[in-house]
Amino acid sequence: MRVTIVGGGIIGCAVGHELASRGADVRIFDMRGTGRGATQASAGILAPYIEGHIDALLQLGINSLALYDRFLARVSADAQQPVEYERSGSLHIANNDAAAMELAIAARKFAHAGVAHELMPGHDAMRLEPGLSSRMISALLLPMHGYVRAAELTSALAAAAVRCGAHMMTANVEEICGRGPGVVAVKTTAGLIESDAVILAAGCWSGRVAPMTPPVRPVRGQLLHLHFNQRPVSRVVWGSECYLVPWRNGALLVGATVEEAGFDETATAAGVTRLLEASAALLTDIPQARFEAVRVGLRPGTPDELPLIGPSSTMRGVYYATGHYRNGVLLAPLTARLVADLVIDGKRDPELDLVRPDRFGL
Repeated sequence: MRVTIVGGGIIGCAVGHELASRGADVRIFDMRGTGRGATQASAGILAPYIEGHIDALLQLGINSLALYDRFLARVSADAQQPVEYERSGSLHIANNDAAAMELAIAARKFAHAGVAHELMPGHDAMRLEPGLSSRMISALLLPMHGYVRAAELTSALAAAAVRCGAHMMTANVEEICGRGPGVVAVKTTAGLIESDAVILAAGCWSGRVAPMTPPVRPVRGQLLHLHFNQRPVSRVVWGSECYLVPWRNGALLVGATVEEAGFDETATAAGVTRLLEASAALLTDIPQARFEAVRVGLRPGTPDELPLIGPSSTMRGVYYATGHYRNGVLLAPLTARLVADLVIDGKRDPELDLVRPDRFGL
């Protein structure tokens, strides 16, 4: 089967790797450079119980997180590249009474649902993470959470796809068009490519590929990259105004803003200042950190914050895998499996009912 994927970010590469590993003849059109879209603003947090504030999104996130160990092992092996990945948990911090009450309510919900967690006073949390601020009142530990280095994962997925036989192409895709029974084509700046199936995975740029009109908009995110002489914390830390993701080499990601700024990818002084101040409320030694960079990415948001995954109802042979907003890294394994099952085997997994493109008339 010939499959063309429009988009070379984490979703496009994950789908491409899965399809190629199942024997499909895959071409991935990377229009901007691998990982230069939403992934620029991604800290790679794997935390469905925090990000999944919508029931459907929570279900998708839990199901995808359950795939991650095997997914990472296979990607690393196929790519012959290591990817930093830890499941050491996330620690959610309350620095005032209102936030402490929210953590207590969340803990009761987790207890009722049978979700592993531990609510603790601030002094116990400081024993776990001595680098945290002494102003902390309480903390909630969710031990199943973790992170993956998103850029490393995207690079490995692209390499794994190629090693499984996929072709990475650099060209702009201008239009998707039918070419007769069972054939669909993409018009690119490198020529016309015919396929048996086309998958639109171009994030917030998906709507720029004629004649597709997915309601996916860019949401700007700014993310700080700091560096310490040694790791300041050992877990993902989540406060009310920012989150912290510590890498093994002493780097710390501080994120992230959520800004309706269109396709503007400019870093702003206001965004940087806000994140520095928020991180200083969580850690005692932020002023000693080396400032490495500010990253800016455009997340693909949808009206209901759920992705679009599944077949187009208006163009035969076209499938959507876009609109993942803040959860592209978390949902990559599940998205790849759902799309491959559908395209290769004609199998419609139950999760697809939660993310049907035709809910928007697509």
